[in-house]
Amino acid sequence: MTKVSYRKAKLSDALCISILLKTVYIQTYALDGITIEFANFITKRFSLEVIENTINQNPNNLIVAYHNANPIGVAEISYASKCPIKNIPVPELSKLYVMECFNGTGVGYGILQEVEKEVSSHGFKKINLEVYLENERALRFYKRQGYLAIGTVACQMETNTYQNIILNKVLN
Repeated sequence: MTKVSYRKAKLSDALCISILLKTVYIQTYALDGITIEFANFITKRFSLEVIENTINQNPNNLIVAYHNANPIGVAEISYASKCPIKNIPVPELSKLYVMECFNGTGVGYGILQEVEKEVSSHGFKKINLEVYLENERALRFYKRQGYLAIGTVACQMETNTYQNIILNKVLN
């Protein structure tokens, strides 16, 4: 069993979080290699500046899993989101990424538990997330944790559109 700790992200974590997000995104989604579209997306979305801004502006929104004091997983909560199906405000787990070598060790489950506690502590009773339709491993994981599919939504990158499943969970 891997010894893991969880806490909110610190500014000193930003570079490692940026690299972690890029790495996991590529390992999960770049099944045909690194396309220009993917390179543009991850360069912008997971840049050091974006991560630093997120930590500075919303320090409670990034929860990080650490092994030997090094980030191995990260989740981001967005409180300013609306359910694309029901068009009502609901917090969203906008990302939960775990390094591939830690998959199946309970790290993802631990981060998710921390996220759900954090969202509940702000008085929310539900949480949403989106999962790429073809990410079967993630879909199985969230369904095991009690998340239910409530619809689909298109995700536009540059020239390609990807279908995501919207999952929702009522928190205890």
